[in-house]
Amino acid sequence: MPVTWYDGFVKKLEPIAPNVKQFWLEMPDVESFDFKAGQFVTMDLPIGDKRLQRWRSYSIASAPDGSNILELCIVRSEDGVGTRYLFDDVQPGSSLRLKGPDGGFVLPEKIDKDLVFICTGTGVAPFRSMIHDLKNSGKVHRGIHLIFGTREESGMLYRAEFEELVRTMPGFRYDVALSRQPDWPGYKGHIHQIYLEQYKTIRPDVDFYICGWSNMIDEAVANLIIQLGYDRSQIHYELYG
Repeated sequence: MPVTWYDGFVKKLEPIAPNVKQFWLEMPDVESFDFKAGQFVTMDLPIGDKRLQRWRSYSIASAPDGSNILELCIVRSEDGVGTRYLFDDVQPGSSLRLKGPDGGFVLPEKIDKDLVFICTGTGVAPFRSMIHDLKNSGKVHRGIHLIFGTREESGMLYRAEFEELVRTMPGFRYDVALSRQPDWPGYKGHIHQIYLEQYKTIRPDVDFYICGWSNMIDEAVANLIIQLGYDRSQIHYELYG
């Protein structure tokens, strides 16, 4: 099948945390940009001659709503040419060429298990899309446990939203581990301690979804399968590099 490319225009952008920005992209060529919560788009940025130099993929952070506007949550890489362009050169009104949606990191049609979402940093983006989609659509689901890790409180992406969901969305739980803030009253250190503690008793009625950098995912998968003994079919993940 031929690939469809869209000319998206930056409707708005704003910082959400140190070195992290939200980008709202509008696709004027379509009335509705249809995607499944958890999928991503790929941008063709003007930063090189070869495809592998130019293409960058980012998860959609907004829930499907029938509009032609997408929200992305992007962290600035210290040595990343792509994010340097997005952070330094892109402004409201800028045009960005993109294709998609792509990716199979999505929830099943029938959700008959509790969902545990494990993520660090901007790896929270697909889970935000999934959570809001479940809430907005009224789709039948069970409990949702979001486990988020970052360095300091300033890096807690969408904190107010998730804390509000704890109050308003039945069955939603939210735990945070901060690795570099000793005065944090919650979990200190890395996120692995949270699921190792709370899911140490094997449960067949839970599925784990993991998103973030490859080292974190490798450790989480090993912990869940080897240390705790969960079946591999209960583990789903999306790599961020």
